[in-house]
Amino acid sequence: EADAISDGKDAFVPAIMEHIEYAGVHSGDSACVIPPVDIPKHHRETIEDYTKRIAIELNVVGLMNIQYAIHEDVVYILEANPRASRTVPLVSKICNISMANIATHIMLGKKLPEFRLKPVEINHFGVKEAVLPFNMFPEVDPLLGPEMKSTGEVMGIDLQFGPAYAKAQLGAGQRLPTSGTVFISVKDNDKFGVLPVAAQFNAIGFKIMATQGTACLLTANNIPNEIVKKVSMGRPHVVDAIKNGEVQLVINTGSGETPRQDGYMIRRAAIKFGIPYTTTLAGASAICRGIAALKECRYQVQALQDYHR
Repeated sequence: EADAISDGKDAFVPAIMEHIEYAGVHSGDSACVIPPVDIPKHHRETIEDYTKRIAIELNVVGLMNIQYAIHEDVVYILEANPRASRTVPLVSKICNISMANIATHIMLGKKLPEFRLKPVEINHFGVKEAVLPFNMFPEVDPLLGPEMKSTGEVMGIDLQFGPAYAKAQLGAGQRLPTSGTVFISVKDNDKFGVLPVAAQFNAIGFKIMATQGTACLLTANNIPNEIVKKVSMGRPHVVDAIKNGEVQLVINTGSGETPRQDGYMIRRAAIKFGIPYTTTLAGASAICRGIAALKECRYQVQALQDYHR
């Protein structure tokens, strides 16, 4: 995702944000980080170039937001919105630039070169996390998708990505555990993508609990785990384990008919009993990095002005 300020003839791209969740999850529900941590430099340059060219071609006067996707080393444009996005206040704080103020003056007739904006290197990471209201709606499935469900957002800042992500999670109401058991159950398309995530959790000292299909895959790849029954397979099952305090973190990406019913009950149990959860593998990997930072106490608290000093 990229935000831009344009006067119709010139365009300045103040920030490129990397979404944690992949395309298919609404951008308003996805966490994102500035500056990007996994987007190669040549793709960032392409995104900046495309953003400037589109803003000028569409004669945008003010703010613009563009959503991108990268697939098989190709940058694709998903949508271009000639308006301010919800990320503008966050980008402004992280990058120390008053985007709304500049855009307002441009809409009133000023030109972009008058502001003498220059690219600066950001030596810290800002993470935006969505605040989701599922605890207020007991029948709603918290599985993320293209329909936006968040009702707000928070931000965490630190000198490294892991601590910044952990702070954002805390602000959004999720207290990440530093020890215990992580339950993992994923849909078929995520089976092999879950291996590096499970290995990461095993490496930082977490026990792994998994349903049969995921457990067999983990065992075949030498990742220790404990098998637990799905809800549809009878008791004692995974929801019992969550209710009994045997699970400290839930990773569930389920879909389909019976798995959807099982996954729904697992995700609702996590919310009911206050267990941190994620419904995407990308989110799970980011959570693991945040937990690793918490375990090593690699975080600090300081004023926003100190980051820009």
